[in-house]
Amino acid sequence: MSNTLDFARKATILVADDAADTRNLMLMLLENDYKVVAVDSGAEALRLVQTDTMPDLILLDIMMPEMDGYEVCRQLKANPRTRNIPVIFLSAMAGKGNEAQGRALGAVGFLTKPLDPQNVMMQVKGHFALRQKHRELEALKTASPPPAA
Repeated sequence: MSNTLDFARKATILVADDAADTRNLMLMLLENDYKVVAVDSGAEALRLVQTDTMPDLILLDIMMPEMDGYEVCRQLKANPRTRNIPVIFLSAMAGKGNEAQGRALGAVGFLTKPLDPQNVMMQVKGHFALRQKHRELEALKTASPPPAA
């Protein structure tokens, strides 16, 4: 088994979406490879990330009552403890403007509803594979002796 799969199996994904159908779909798609925690509001997502259980990735709906996903992302990125948690937005609001706004807030991805399960898996697995490669590169940098002058 590869290190990437080992890492992915240990990763925790937080799904924040007010639609039970979306939460259930994400659980069904992801629970075999990841630990999945699902909540139905942005406020609950913010409460959860303040606990000791820090997610490795957040799948965040944009349109939610009380607090939209954009505001949740703003608060996550403003907090030094949570600013490095990657966010992939989930939205029924297709369009370049919505994706651009999400990326401007610091999101690493954008998935449009209705969700295509294959696209969800590609983005999630791609994110974790890229993250693992980044860690490997960082480890090589720290393990390599400095170049000779």
